[in-house]
Amino acid sequence: MTSSSEPRPLRAAPPQNPLTGRFRVAGDKSISHRALMFGALAIGTTEIEGLLEGEDVLRTAAAMRLLGATVEHLGTGRWRVAGRGIGGLTEPADVLDMGNSGTAARLICGLLAGHPIFAVMTGDASLRRRPMKRVTDPLAATGAEFWFREGGRLPLAVKGAATPLPLDYTLPVASAQVKSACLLAGLSARGTTRVVEHEATRDHTENMLRHFGATVHVAKEGRGRVIELVGQPELTAAPVVVPGDPSSAAFLAVAALLVPGSKVVIEHVGLNPLRAGIFETLNDMGAGIVIQNPRLEGGEPVGDLLVEHRELTGIAVPAERAPSMIDEYPILAVAAAAARGTTRMQGLHELRVKESDRLSATAALLQAAGVAVRIEGDDMIVDGGAIPGGGTVVTHMDHRIAMSGLVLGLAAQKGMAVDDGAFIDTSFPGFAALMNRAAGADVMVTA
Repeated sequence: MTSSSEPRPLRAAPPQNPLTGRFRVAGDKSISHRALMFGALAIGTTEIEGLLEGEDVLRTAAAMRLLGATVEHLGTGRWRVAGRGIGGLTEPADVLDMGNSGTAARLICGLLAGHPIFAVMTGDASLRRRPMKRVTDPLAATGAEFWFREGGRLPLAVKGAATPLPLDYTLPVASAQVKSACLLAGLSARGTTRVVEHEATRDHTENMLRHFGATVHVAKEGRGRVIELVGQPELTAAPVVVPGDPSSAAFLAVAALLVPGSKVVIEHVGLNPLRAGIFETLNDMGAGIVIQNPRLEGGEPVGDLLVEHRELTGIAVPAERAPSMIDEYPILAVAAAAARGTTRMQGLHELRVKESDRLSATAALLQAAGVAVRIEGDDMIVDGGAIPGGGTVVTHMDHRIAMSGLVLGLAAQKGMAVDDGAFIDTSFPGFAALMNRAAGADVMVTA
């Protein structure tokens, strides 16, 4: 489960064939993390289908084992978790190594804050550069104690509260990770934990809390929401079917939009409205993506996406849409590079604290292809049209930059290379194979 220390350079060029067929993308990473965590906190055995088996989620599975849950792999995408109950996690005998997963690290901080145990957490070189204080600061109000490196960075040590206090916290910036960590800590607290967000963020945690039997009240407040969780519930094991990750589906969708003649159906994609901003934005640009067979599964909206090649037009993407597509701006920038006219993406300050400074890294990947792009404050402006290509994308160990660079190569006249595709497997194992299958040929190869 360790990331390869050897870079894996890849290259993509315009395919000779259009992308066609029906496909399923990797399971939703956000829901996969939470399914394992809630399974560990529930009474009974939780059966999970469609779990993403990328390295990030496998780190969460390993962490739940170290915290005392029984986690079994039954076959591709099928897992079983025997939980410990609220407050029942045990002190780990080893360091919790979260690899490249900021989501797992921040959410598990919430779990640990609500348990009277000591734990040490670390991650890979990329994760150790990312700040943690925006989650540990509110969690400290439960009575938990945190120690970490300068700048609030991993490795960190946690001593959870023996009698955790409920939180009443207003998020200074939109963050589903911070919100979820506060709610996870609140599970162990007597009383009601209250979290206020000025901009609504993805609500997988709230949906899964209800799915496992917790009492959660959500009230709209302007563009945001007030979430209240009644503490110390008895969570009961419940089956979870993980839908396809909309973030992963976005890469295949944009590739199909940009490669002439393409027509694909992406099956069983999660379409939570607080996650699906990328598809709304692409449709605003003229994509014409059609949702087929819409349905609800485990409290989450799901559907199949019909995507065909279309000429796109540049638009202004409002800042208030950012929380619903914060991970998709690199691939949206690729779509903008091929669109007619100018696309302005507004309010992207959150991209500066992702796996890399993702705002700068996204601009750099377009510049490597000869695309005119500039950053003005927290906005990114892309002048689209023909894409010369021929350059190499520096990924900074960021899986989304790597995949976006490869999709860019499919539309660039001279193709594109990425310096390291090894980290793609953290979120989308089999990405290159799926894209090759869609084109009926090897379109992504080792450089």
